[in-house]
Amino acid sequence: MRKKVVKFGGSSLASAEQFKKVGDIIRSDEGRRYVVPSAPGKRYNDDIKVTDMLYDCYHAAAEGIPVDKKIQRIQARYQEIIDGLNLNLSLDEEFARIKEDFENQKGLDYAASRGEYLNGIIMADYLGYEFVDPANHIFFDENGVLDAERTDKSLADKLEHIERAVIPGFYGSCYDGTIKTFSRGGSDVTGSIVAKAVRADLYENWTDVSGFLVTDPRIVDNPKVISTITYKELRELAYMGATVLHEDAIFPLRQEGIPINIRNTNCPLDKGTMIVESTCNKPKYTITGIAGKKGFASINIEKDMMNAEIGFGRKVLQVFEENGLSFEHVPSGIDTFTVYVHQDEFEDKEQNIIAGLHRAVQPDSIDLESDLALVAVVGRGMRRNRGTAARIFAALAHNHVNVKMIDQGSSELNIIIGVENRDFETAIRSIYDIFVLSQV
Repeated sequence: MRKKVVKFGGSSLASAEQFKKVGDIIRSDEGRRYVVPSAPGKRYNDDIKVTDMLYDCYHAAAEGIPVDKKIQRIQARYQEIIDGLNLNLSLDEEFARIKEDFENQKGLDYAASRGEYLNGIIMADYLGYEFVDPANHIFFDENGVLDAERTDKSLADKLEHIERAVIPGFYGSCYDGTIKTFSRGGSDVTGSIVAKAVRADLYENWTDVSGFLVTDPRIVDNPKVISTITYKELRELAYMGATVLHEDAIFPLRQEGIPINIRNTNCPLDKGTMIVESTCNKPKYTITGIAGKKGFASINIEKDMMNAEIGFGRKVLQVFEENGLSFEHVPSGIDTFTVYVHQDEFEDKEQNIIAGLHRAVQPDSIDLESDLALVAVVGRGMRRNRGTAARIFAALAHNHVNVKMIDQGSSELNIIIGVENRDFETAIRSIYDIFVLSQV
């Protein structure tokens, strides 16, 4: 029997009706033995996520405001699920403890973690699985960094003798026992850690979309689903803003070569997207995906004979390092060296950096440009297809988009294009049309 770890997002567990869908999915496959639930998400557009309700309640407690009504509203959300599932389960003791802990200021991470913790208790009762508290098995060091080795051993030892278990997502604990959470979306990370610990055959990540989309559906109407994507491609797209899967969830699985399947709770028969180490599967399109971000600035440094000056690039980047600023891309020419940075981080330090560059490399001129966007075109198929960059330029030119920068990695896996913020959406639609719609 295949061993699968299944993680369900907040939208998949927002109500009793959604819980029943999840239960049907789990019970339909004997291999789905380890379940990682998120906290209840929104039931409808104007609804509030339980995690946000917990944050609000904790802040009120910190200010000395009575929180009884806020606690009652949160408990009502869970009780609605319990009643809808006809469970003989009470969370009264849990909520009494939570109220006391909030009033005693046990910590914001503790407050946030209770959403997953309580949903895990309900899920375990509903499925008849054993509940495993990640606070006892997922560990962070004194700097708040995951202790991967200790965590893997503890989880592996615990789950080795448990046939079926529910392990809430999003949190673990520090060495002193205090609760520590991952960043938002961290239940994805918990799922991948559990999958690694049990040496799973597959990690299924169930959400509200039928897989990883070629591009952002807020920009392109009904973009195609990617059937198969590699870890490397996903990493490039996630870095540039694609958000179906938490970026840090990739690494534990990649170490073990465990594939990920992105699935849709509301359309469980859809195959979704497979994320793999490598594949002989030829992609349907030349590109795999398009992602991007707005809000960059470029610092263009010009100096005659720059290319002959040993250490020039190091000196330039050291100025940014000394000002606590990381860079995104550094395209260069014979006499030019350009650094792309996040504009909001750069603005307060721009004059210090300009002065530092003058002292470090004595440039002929420095030119700044703001309100730029970066678009990443990613795909393993680009290695086998000539003229990809030419087609991108042609599509952008046809739609009157001016290209400010182009940077292609040596792996030929991605091409980064710089455009003005105002052209961002047009650029993505243009590239999607030329590589995807034209091949449909």
